[in-house]
Amino acid sequence: MAQIRKFGKPTTLRLSIIKNQASELLWNGKIETTLVRAKSVQAYAEKLLTLAMRTYEDNVKVVKEVYGEKGAKVKKEVVNDGPKKLAARRKLMAKLNDIQEQRAFKEKRSDFSAKTKDIKHPLIEKIFNVLAPKYAAREKELKQGGGYTRIIRKDIRRGDNAEIVILELV
Repeated sequence: MAQIRKFGKPTTLRLSIIKNQASELLWNGKIETTLVRAKSVQAYAEKLLTLAMRTYEDNVKVVKEVYGEKGAKVKKEVVNDGPKKLAARRKLMAKLNDIQEQRAFKEKRSDFSAKTKDIKHPLIEKIFNVLAPKYAAREKELKQGGGYTRIIRKDIRRGDNAEIVILELV
């Protein structure tokens, strides 16, 4: 049976720490934390990535009628999530914090608005559009699942002697 690391904190706070760090790991690609927290976040994040990998291709094409520029009905083909991908998307949204995209330095507000207009949950979109295809290809190439993250030991923190590590996506 798996060991439950409690960090000496109440359940809600412990789960909040794991959720925050997993969200930051998936958004930024790496985080710096203690060894014990890194091991917990690693297991949590790998399960979420596996879920996304298994369902990212489940899309359904739907034809919708929309009103065009002059008020006439126009048929438009739209790609929606299939049932498995939709369930996975909702599970990821429940298990991760929503991280909003930040405007780049010297980026115009209008450019940033145009870029992020249709994206409501950037982290979830990044997982399904960038990370899941990358790790699915890696799984086919190496013929192994898992191992999406690695822990690099850094040093010992002064004060409480905790081992500091870098947890990063492979």
